[in-house]
Amino acid sequence: MSNHTDGIQQVTASRNLANQDRPCDSPGLPGSSPRFTLINAAGRVTGGVFFFCTSLLFAADARVDHATVCGADLTSMQAALKSAGINTVYGGAHNNHATEMSLASFPDGSYLELIAIQKNADPKAVREHVWAKFMEENSGPCAWALQSKDLAAETARLKAAGVAVSAPSRAGRLRPDGVKLEWQTADVGESARGTLFPFLIQDLTPRAQRAFPQGKPVTREFKGVARVVIAVKNLDDAIARYRAAYGSPPPIKQVDPQWGAHLALLGNVPVILAQPLNTDSWLKQRIERFGEGPCAFVLAAARASRSKAAARSRWFGAEISWFDSERLGWRLGVE
Repeated sequence: MSNHTDGIQQVTASRNLANQDRPCDSPGLPGSSPRFTLINAAGRVTGGVFFFCTSLLFAADARVDHATVCGADLTSMQAALKSAGINTVYGGAHNNHATEMSLASFPDGSYLELIAIQKNADPKAVREHVWAKFMEENSGPCAWALQSKDLAAETARLKAAGVAVSAPSRAGRLRPDGVKLEWQTADVGESARGTLFPFLIQDLTPRAQRAFPQGKPVTREFKGVARVVIAVKNLDDAIARYRAAYGSPPPIKQVDPQWGAHLALLGNVPVILAQPLNTDSWLKQRIERFGEGPCAFVLAAARASRSKAAARSRWFGAEISWFDSERLGWRLGVE
């Protein structure tokens, strides 16, 4: 890939995606300002202004819970990620009788989830799984989730914004060491779970038991999942939907010919939207196959110089190093 890009719009001085250290209980996004309060103590904010303020508060506090990578065989996926220098820990089979997972957790509490069809899975359960096609066809990036400390409040906020939200549903899995994990989730938007919009997850058991099965991050070479790159059919339409849901500011736009994409950065929301640049773009082919949704994930590096790059991009003033996608089987970057 090229080391330079064209067509940067609305460039602000010294804008950079590079992350600051972010402990597990830190409220901000990578590269964001400290958390701020917009509603006064007397609570004299109502109607549309109240929604606008709460949307911005959510965006300031939004944190990637995990990013999901789908494939047909978990062992092969683990081996491919290990070849990139990232180890994983087996997390166990889900109680849906369809899937199992491994994870690579990071110091900020986020993690990469490798998910595949579990051994001796129920064929009907697999067939009905929302990510069945993604697993069977080795999609790689598939979905992503945001942490929620109050699922009821966040779903109410989104509904007030006119965004479709599913009723909360409970799920869980049993870790190999016998620890039982439980959580509840809600899907956002009308697309498949966690694709255009993230799904929301709130733990019913201690979250650290889910993110840190060994009692600590699996790796410290990376700080966490910094960005989710989402392939979209129409950039302006996707921007409008995100601004309606999360109150994000006007985007910064850029064209990356080597990546074959029109890109948009949406303030503190940890996403980069990517529209195919032309009909020959790999993004267009991916959308035709899997629909709109994550097409790449970007990690925050603890030691940028130690990351092996097969290619590099410069997005919004920051350099992103890409692992070898042919070897890995999907696109993973480091900033």
